[in-house]
Amino acid sequence: MRLAIIGQQAFGKAVLDAFLARGDTVAGVFVAPEPPGARPDPLKAGAAAKGIQVFAPESYSTPETVAALKGLDVDIAVMAYVLKFVPQSFCTVPKHGTIQFHPSLLPLHRGPSSINWAVMLGRTQTGLTIFRPSDGLVEGPVVLQKTVEIGPDDTTGSIYFDKIFPLGVAALVEAADAVLAGTARESVQDEAQATYEGWVRAAEAHIDWAQNVGLIYNLVRGCNPAPGAWTMAGGRRLQIFDARKRVAGRFAEVKGMKPGQVVAVTDKGFTVHAQGGFIDVLRCRFDDGPKIAGNEAGLAAGTILGK
Repeated sequence: MRLAIIGQQAFGKAVLDAFLARGDTVAGVFVAPEPPGARPDPLKAGAAAKGIQVFAPESYSTPETVAALKGLDVDIAVMAYVLKFVPQSFCTVPKHGTIQFHPSLLPLHRGPSSINWAVMLGRTQTGLTIFRPSDGLVEGPVVLQKTVEIGPDDTTGSIYFDKIFPLGVAALVEAADAVLAGTARESVQDEAQATYEGWVRAAEAHIDWAQNVGLIYNLVRGCNPAPGAWTMAGGRRLQIFDARKRVAGRFAEVKGMKPGQVVAVTDKGFTVHAQGGFIDVLRCRFDDGPKIAGNEAGLAAGTILGK
């Protein structure tokens, strides 16, 4: 097939490599403009190394950008990782239109932090969707879906890099083949089941130690590796990354424990009391410093986090 790829970063590069490895013709690549001094985008660099035309439009709505896609004369356009709005005037240019990747089981988690929210809300499954982009927010017909399990200790990072990333690359290739072959069965999304959540940023990543230990652990997992669940420790912001949850047991006999209290320090990390159990912190970071092992944080037993 002859196609154009719209995307960026490592996922976009992996999609490019997957199509080229099969012998498909990637006629052009559209990437996000790079700010001055930014590290070269992997998709842009990969395409340039193969002698593929690269476009970096500020907008996909301009006549010039639409004309650029028309000039490529492609069978299909594949949106691998796109944060900009792409209008129908662009998406409908290829002979077989455009397909797009989204890392959730649409219509669930239509927002930009879809994997984070699936973990933070305690779901045991998520997945990815290949769909037809529309002028709505990932509201177009579904072409293909793949489901992945969320393990009890999975993080946003492990779900994306170990599960959704490789499965998503293969799914875009599979969906493109089905569309060109005329065998794709597109289905309308059920709006009654739709959810939307915004970006997970600092406000959403703040730890309330008075909450149940399960909710706190889901927050930590869902914010790992970014933006990092955080609390205050001695006037400094402490982000928690690698951690484990334990229900009340080993320290149940300790009297007067308070939410957010450091109750033990080991050779691997430190343990914090929460409602119904404990969080073992194995990796953390103060302010903008480097990530460190939990036992390097210098927190003594009795310290109250969150103050």
